[in-house]
Amino acid sequence: MRRPSMARQLSLGLVTSLLATALALAVVASALFERALRQYALEILEDDARSVLAAITPGPQGLQLDRTRLAPAYERPLSGRYFVVTIGDTRWRSRSLWDAELPEPAAAGAAPGLLEGPQGQRLLCLRLDYRRHGTAISVTVAADVAPLLAQFGRIGLLLLGLGIVALLLLTWVQRWWMRRALRPLHQASRQLQELQLGQRELLETQAPHELAPLIAEINRLLAHTRQSLARSRHALGNLGHALKTPLAVLVSASERAEPPLRAQLQTQLAQMQHRIARELGRARTAGETIGGERFAPREDLPLLIDSVRRAHGRELDVQWQVPASTLALERDDMLELLGNLLDNACKWARSAVRLRIEPGPRQVRIELEDDGPGIAEGRHAEALARGKRLDEQVEGHGLGLGIVSDIVAAYHGEMELLRSPLGGLLVRVCLPLQEADVPARHDPESARQR
Repeated sequence: MRRPSMARQLSLGLVTSLLATALALAVVASALFERALRQYALEILEDDARSVLAAITPGPQGLQLDRTRLAPAYERPLSGRYFVVTIGDTRWRSRSLWDAELPEPAAAGAAPGLLEGPQGQRLLCLRLDYRRHGTAISVTVAADVAPLLAQFGRIGLLLLGLGIVALLLLTWVQRWWMRRALRPLHQASRQLQELQLGQRELLETQAPHELAPLIAEINRLLAHTRQSLARSRHALGNLGHALKTPLAVLVSASERAEPPLRAQLQTQLAQMQHRIARELGRARTAGETIGGERFAPREDLPLLIDSVRRAHGRELDVQWQVPASTLALERDDMLELLGNLLDNACKWARSAVRLRIEPGPRQVRIELEDDGPGIAEGRHAEALARGKRLDEQVEGHGLGLGIVSDIVAAYHGEMELLRSPLGGLLVRVCLPLQEADVPARHDPESARQR
């Protein structure tokens, strides 16, 4: 499922607001401009009506229209400028009307909307009533506003284009500012990834005022988790040492008991030792924690392998291939896991042990094999059973593999037992990595220990 993006949501909200505002402004501006245009045209028509009125003069037979005093546009057919003068039963029309009729408003004032004129012209009509020389005179003038509307449309398209450009520019500017404002969040996210990779212990406290409390709380939680884990491991170590002495005393005492009782005591004490060792190992497992010390195979494995080889006191051919990069896995957990695997392999191997650690984009795969007798496929599940050993004479697979299984479970990983090409047991462990834990490119290194 795709995760929502704050930047995308904020950008979408701002763009939507800008679009709504721009649309509202466009509607209001268009209405205001159209109103101003109509008012301007009516003022021109009022001037035209007064000029027509000025051309009406008294004559020998009463009032007459002096066409020589009219504007030339009224004499040119279908010019787009028209008038009609009504004096009682007398009606004068401009020659520009030709044989068309001019619809006159029923009352003085501007006609509502635009009227249909000659040849589909859009006419704005105005009727004004006067009284001159004791006679009522009605003057109706009209003008074709289609060219004016066309020019208004062109201006509107130009403004629309400029508005779109301005909107795109504003969107780009706000996205730039958004990225700038969210930069501290990206920095905090990168620092959290570095925490998971073990490249830092705490987040930087230099942050904007809004993020400072969150970062301080995360740092406090990290410090508390680290301290709690350290105290827990220290206490478990003390507990393990404290239990060793009483158990050793009981084992020593059991050797002096009668044979039937001795066998029973030794069996129960062995089970107690195995159970205590496993539960202490389980409790020490950190699992998928953040901010702990990370596992560096090339640095941590040589000493571990040398210690295991010395503990068994045998000349074994131990070969290992590990990455150069640091892995996003808790160091002590990996040492516990690999220590148990190596211990089991060295106990059962005849002469050879092989260890491989292969990090991938989503998981780390660990394979350890030996040339020992191995385990029959039908008994793999039994070997992983809690505290179970297949050979009671040699401490081996049961306890070690059980602890490994617990650690793998803590990391939500997988573990399987296979037949090794060397002839013995092959243990394969796959530990998943989180999305931020993709390892860096590495150069495998093979080191042969004899």
